[in-house]
Amino acid sequence: MHRIASLVRPGLLPIELGIVHQLFGNARSASGAPLYEIVTCTIVPGQVPTDADFTIAVERGPEALAAADTVIVLSSKGDYQPQTGGRLDGPMADAFARIRPGTRIASICTGAFLLAAAGLLDGRRATTHWRSAPDLRALYPAVEVEENVLYTDSGDVLTSAGVAAGIDLCLHMIRRDHGATVANEVARGTIVAPHREGGQAQYISRPVPEPRSSSTAGARSWALRHLDRPLSLRELAARDSMSVRTFTRRFREEVGISPLQWLTQQRLERARQLLEETDLAMDRIASDAGFGTAASLRQHFQSAVGVSPSTYRATFRGAHGSEWTVRESAFSGASGSRGQRR
Repeated sequence: MHRIASLVRPGLLPIELGIVHQLFGNARSASGAPLYEIVTCTIVPGQVPTDADFTIAVERGPEALAAADTVIVLSSKGDYQPQTGGRLDGPMADAFARIRPGTRIASICTGAFLLAAAGLLDGRRATTHWRSAPDLRALYPAVEVEENVLYTDSGDVLTSAGVAAGIDLCLHMIRRDHGATVANEVARGTIVAPHREGGQAQYISRPVPEPRSSSTAGARSWALRHLDRPLSLRELAARDSMSVRTFTRRFREEVGISPLQWLTQQRLERARQLLEETDLAMDRIASDAGFGTAASLRQHFQSAVGVSPSTYRATFRGAHGSEWTVRESAFSGASGSRGQRR
């Protein structure tokens, strides 16, 4: 069973700890067996104060990190204060040294500052809450900070934006480990969206709110129902009665990426679903997902997912389609191995 260790610190946000236990704790195999074991640890076991009016009792110390397959670093109230920008030292450095090479490490919200201090984000894409992103960028210039996205995935190091983006990150990791069907069941049971569109840009306050009548939501909804056909920018813009230029600008403001990037993402999601849930031939899946040909599907899938469609299907459906199988590398999209820990 995949073991997850949640590392908490004084001033933790209880909701983040609940997110990890709720989502991973509800992931089940086809036979109903739990897929993850989740433990909570801290540097000094005992009563750990939260940012609320109560404490939590944490029995496990940093030794739990050594047995983890995934370590999730939660944020702390102290993260929102001015940072020193230094590297880890003392007990926290000793704790990180316990993490085995190859362990997947993720952060929620400003927990990214701890990963940056450990040197794990140097040369990598990373995100945090949009209010804290300028500080992360200034304090750790070796980190490629992207404040618009909900989460980043560099294979064995992942980061997420503000608190609720921890939900998006956890569902992404479940989907990466066990496929979209398992992740969708977890999302359905928790009554959250299995995949949120766009990034943090839609949550950043603007001096003048965009009028609701000029939203691109109508075109997005229509496009999702017609992914199997060629879709042009002109056609999408016309659905919301906009010029192509206005539609493209408004779309990026609302979703955080271009319309064509969004379309490709949605077509990849449709292809993943068909690969996991059907026995359709590759040509049919390519057509239904809007890629046109099997060759185009293979090219896009290999580029985005890191494996061929047939390998993905074999991994997440099993040899006979009756059980889920797990192969960590199948959905990693890793851009390289993590450097040596400090």
